[in-house]
Amino acid sequence: MRKTKSFHISKQVFWDAFKRVKANRGSAGVDQQEIKDFEKNLEDNLYKVWNRMSSGTYFPQPVLRVEIPKPDGRMRPLGIPTITDRIAQMVVKFHLEPTLEQHFHVDSYGYRPNKSAEQAIKVTRQRCWQFDWVIDLDIKGFFDNIDHDLLMKAVRKHTDESWILLYIERWLKAPVRFPDGSQKMSDTGTPQGGVISPLLANLFLHYTFDIWMSRNYPVNPFERYADDVVVHCKTLVEAEHLKSAITTRMRECKLELHPEKTKIVYCKDDNRKENYHQTGFDFLSFTFRNRTCKRRDGKLFNGFNPAVSLKSRKVMMDKIRKWKVHRKSDKTIFDIGRMCNPVFRGWYNYFRCVNPSETYLVFKYFNSILYRWGRRKYKRLQSRKRFFNWMKRIRAKFPNLFIYWQLAGVGVRTVQ
Repeated sequence: MRKTKSFHISKQVFWDAFKRVKANRGSAGVDQQEIKDFEKNLEDNLYKVWNRMSSGTYFPQPVLRVEIPKPDGRMRPLGIPTITDRIAQMVVKFHLEPTLEQHFHVDSYGYRPNKSAEQAIKVTRQRCWQFDWVIDLDIKGFFDNIDHDLLMKAVRKHTDESWILLYIERWLKAPVRFPDGSQKMSDTGTPQGGVISPLLANLFLHYTFDIWMSRNYPVNPFERYADDVVVHCKTLVEAEHLKSAITTRMRECKLELHPEKTKIVYCKDDNRKENYHQTGFDFLSFTFRNRTCKRRDGKLFNGFNPAVSLKSRKVMMDKIRKWKVHRKSDKTIFDIGRMCNPVFRGWYNYFRCVNPSETYLVFKYFNSILYRWGRRKYKRLQSRKRFFNWMKRIRAKFPNLFIYWQLAGVGVRTVQ
């Protein structure tokens, strides 16, 4: 007699999950297996995952802990699951996400279908014009400090599928393996780097913050991108009261606001001229502050607007510097374009949503690198005038060679 599986899970969803994991790429986990290795015996490997999850015998492997540098010089810990575990997590995500999306708050923008950082930035800008004060929230070690009991309580509110609950609990309790080979059991948090982690993090903050704000402070709008949050207030007194209330709420949910990074900001511009020590904040790689702007009639005014942050600009320039383009005299201008354009396109697409003026400085810096490359490669281009005349001819024939050539204000003659 054929034995039935404990859980009914479609085989097709495992194939769809694999395709999504492959598209997301990523490095190997503790088993050192990469996507190309998994594909060598793809059908059998997918069958094994399906068989184990359907029978209840699937147990995740330890999560590999790696650290990547943050713009401020500190390190950000990431947890890298194995390919098998990523596929399994994607299967659960496919089942759970459509249900949760029906309940998530409209002003939650991070890691959600049809939501983006660009939307969050545009809404934040509009509300900074309407509200004079902002609370810039920073949750200390959010992903590492999510309480498992509170999280599972939230998950059970939206699903009674026993296999989903079983495997989420197993992922939360999976040990962390460090580069030196040591392991640590996990009693709080969800690994930043796991497929299911952003969805679970959004669910946790949905009840910890979003719903709580909507019920208790409906007149104070906010924008949240994962654990990056800004809240808008009319007055300083209101902002101070709300900051205190949010601090208490976070403690109730076993989280903590960073005492130094969480701050109240005054949205100063031509119409708001009070004196306050904080008049700017960073959100999603943009800095919001008082800036000189131009009206349609050409007149200048001071407005509270976002542009690429100094930290982000430094990261981009550091990346350009590491390419060492000026030393690649064996490469043609077209080789350099093919190498750099994918990165430039990503920067341009992200930062173009609002004031791009600060982004121009990055591309102007790259122009100076190109000038150094041209002087090294061609003896006839030693003079600046000859180099830029040559670049003008290249630009006229190949206007898409560098994506930033299409931007107003970044001509080929611009050198830092």
